[in-house]
Amino acid sequence: MSLSDSRLELVQGDITKVTADAIVNAANSALVGGGGVDGAIHRAAGRELLEECRTLGRCPTGEARITQGYKLPARHVIHTVGPVWQGGGRGEAGQLARCYQSVFALVEKHGLRTVAFPSISTGVYGYPLEKASRIALREIRAALERLPSVEKVTVVLFTPWDLEVYRRALAGEPEPEGGLGR
Repeated sequence: MSLSDSRLELVQGDITKVTADAIVNAANSALVGGGGVDGAIHRAAGRELLEECRTLGRCPTGEARITQGYKLPARHVIHTVGPVWQGGGRGEAGQLARCYQSVFALVEKHGLRTVAFPSISTGVYGYPLEKASRIALREIRAALERLPSVEKVTVVLFTPWDLEVYRRALAGEPEPEGGLGR
């Protein structure tokens, strides 16, 4: 469903089913699993993922850590901790951008060619989807320009609504006043 780069794809689905060099986990700072995407990835990967995460210590907001994928179809999981939305005036946009930058630094370091992202921070962390989608796509496009070795970035959205918001952002449509609502 890419509108501007054959290496960028938007899909609705379950990120735990994606075959890629790495999938990205919207993790909590303790890296021990939780709700939403984080819990689903931990459940699908199996106990070994939690055991490896425990050896990594904490992960501050905006940073990323890499582990094996274990029972997932992805070889690796890159865990990143997004910001909790506090109204937008506390550096949330920069922190969210750093999540993507940190993930791509690990993609480059480990020579990964395919990576799948969820919508980071838009679940229980409350980041507005319209705003987060634009930051995500800006950072993904910048990484694709900088890293020709990356063959495919897939953004896996959980609901049709999430996919539509990302599709509009990818098409360059202006962010609606007050958001689109659900």
